[in-house]
Amino acid sequence: MSDTPIRLVLADDHPVVREGLRGMLETQPDLAVVAEAGSGEEALAACRAHRPDVVLMDLRMPGMDGVAATELLLAERPPPRVVVLTTYETDTDILRAVEAGAAGYLLKDIARADLAESIRSAARGETVLAPSVAGKLAERLHRGRGHAQPALSDREVAVLRLVAQGKTNAEIGSELHISEATVKTHLLRTFAKLDTSDRTAAVTTAMALGLL
Repeated sequence: MSDTPIRLVLADDHPVVREGLRGMLETQPDLAVVAEAGSGEEALAACRAHRPDVVLMDLRMPGMDGVAATELLLAERPPPRVVVLTTYETDTDILRAVEAGAAGYLLKDIARADLAESIRSAARGETVLAPSVAGKLAERLHRGRGHAQPALSDREVAVLRLVAQGKTNAEIGSELHISEATVKTHLLRTFAKLDTSDRTAAVTTAMALGLL
């Protein structure tokens, strides 16, 4: 484990929720809350000021909501990992967050230990989904495709599994003994089959469909 703690921003419009999260997370020696935000605008400003590793983002806040804030944060360089933490698990909410590029979607009834481990996973570049969210996303994706299950090749699955572990194209190529260009080709084919446009959405969709 690195000696440097994972830097967090908590974005939620309820002060009592932020206080509770801070109290839970700061018992973990490898997690540090560097700022809090009560709106999307405040989250954007806090991230620009503190450059966190992970943002815990509520979906529904006054002014700029969590999805809009996520899209803007992921345009930053370097972008933080954004994990949605919400009470809402409707199909529309989940899809909006996934399409915005969120690295995870968790519900506020999550256990303290599970939340801490999910943050660590997100910081490593992995995608984290609450089980019920993964199920709902799979149902929605199946409906959208008329229940047709996309067929990924063994190599495409292998590449995507390494993407889910947060590895770069170069690292994936080295591990699978293929060129970086070949990795990119496999990813483009995977994006097309899963009807996604980026790595996070591809991993999230594949996880929801049981392909990973």
